[in-house]
Amino acid sequence: MSISRRQIISGSAATAVGLSVAGMLPSLAATPAQAAASTSTGRRLRPFPPLKDDPNGILALPEGFSYKIVTREGVTDMSFGQGKTPGWHDGTGVVAMKHAGLTIIQNHEMSPHLSQYGVPLIPGTVYDPGAPNAGGCTVITTDPNGNPTAEWVGISGTVRNCAGGVTPWGTWLTCEETFITAGATWSAGGRTGRYEKNHGYVFEVFQGDSEHQLPKPIKAFGRFDHEALAVEPKRRRVYLSEDASGPNGLFYRWTSSAGRLEEGIANQLGDAEGTLEAMQIRLDDGSIVPDVAYITSAQLGRPYNVTWIAVPDREATSTPVRNQFADGTVTRGKKFEGVWSNGDGCYIVNSFAFAPGDLPADAAKHDGMVWFYDYKDETITLVTYFPHNPFAEGEGAPPKYTDMTFDSPDNVTVTPWGTLVLAEDGVRASHVLSSIPGGPTYAIARNQLSIGTSNGNPTYSEFTGPTFSPDGEVLFVNIQSPGITLAITGPWQDYLR
Repeated sequence: MSISRRQIISGSAATAVGLSVAGMLPSLAATPAQAAASTSTGRRLRPFPPLKDDPNGILALPEGFSYKIVTREGVTDMSFGQGKTPGWHDGTGVVAMKHAGLTIIQNHEMSPHLSQYGVPLIPGTVYDPGAPNAGGCTVITTDPNGNPTAEWVGISGTVRNCAGGVTPWGTWLTCEETFITAGATWSAGGRTGRYEKNHGYVFEVFQGDSEHQLPKPIKAFGRFDHEALAVEPKRRRVYLSEDASGPNGLFYRWTSSAGRLEEGIANQLGDAEGTLEAMQIRLDDGSIVPDVAYITSAQLGRPYNVTWIAVPDREATSTPVRNQFADGTVTRGKKFEGVWSNGDGCYIVNSFAFAPGDLPADAAKHDGMVWFYDYKDETITLVTYFPHNPFAEGEGAPPKYTDMTFDSPDNVTVTPWGTLVLAEDGVRASHVLSSIPGGPTYAIARNQLSIGTSNGNPTYSEFTGPTFSPDGEVLFVNIQSPGITLAITGPWQDYLR
């Protein structure tokens, strides 16, 4: 069934809330509970001060904030003689906070050719011995203020570990954004090899050292171009995003048939355990929205019912999972990216859709969407919308507007105060953004190593992996290339709560 943008807008406008999207500054709609809390307190949140350039040329921050480098690709040393810090930092989560400090687990979104500093194949951590020393995860410890104390390999022999999610029991689920089949060859730096195992899985990474890991895929969660996920607090469901195109990717729900999840998922679950389903967003007449790009700023704050359809072959033995559904039977989306739970539901990001092939011909171009899926109500609501800006199709916004033009949100995290922090993966200046429920979006950091033009080196380096310490004192965030992990401190609660 073909559904036009006009049908969606005219069919639902009566129930939409009056939330504005002002030019290049998108607004974030609160969930009903957040809106009620904001109204009852009557508090007006302060905007972040303007960003000030860093004399060291790394990170522009507001007055009163500062950063320190936790790890840097090819510069900092890992523990136990494991070599230099790997490159291409991506999804990251703080998995534990103790009196002595913090434990962080970090993805390295690497394919063989991206950096000479790959994740080394350390015994006890290796999934595929035929894979190059490229993708994987490292475990990082810091003191309570974000000063580094150690780093070691958590998993290796994986490919393009993009994002993932923290579990309620204090581990990290890392996602491979790839669909490589055993027997495929690779070449990098004059070396060649052959993958011995299939890729495209989720793996669990533990806080312990390299001798206490489980490099075994959680096949129950499916094999596809995984991006991120969130575990429901009841531990019986997991929500997973897929960053893929041709056709566009899907959003999935896995439901347990073996009780509550616990540490050691790969050993707990059989390969076909539980049910893996794909999302269907429904209009009031019951028809399925074929692509998220049909829903625009006119529908900010309007909940849509969600239903789910079972995946026929989660292992994708002959057909990729997203290709197993005919168009119109599921809701697709360009670049399903970050996912993060706030306990009541999870926030889901679509980065952008504006180029040919990104979206259906009669859907609206956009530069980013953030959704909220309510676990109990099984509804999904558009809570922030970046309208399409022509600057997002090319290089070089005018410098005076550098901190006013935002696009392409990617990773997302929920702060200890319930607001959102987004990492941009755009085409101009790269920002970390604060999205305030019921209010505007502010730039809280700018990557000064990425100048946003093809003459830059590196070019278009994105921010990745924002994650707060549980006490709200430290925001960790990465610059992907060159791979740098930063710990940012300052008066966060003055602006985020």
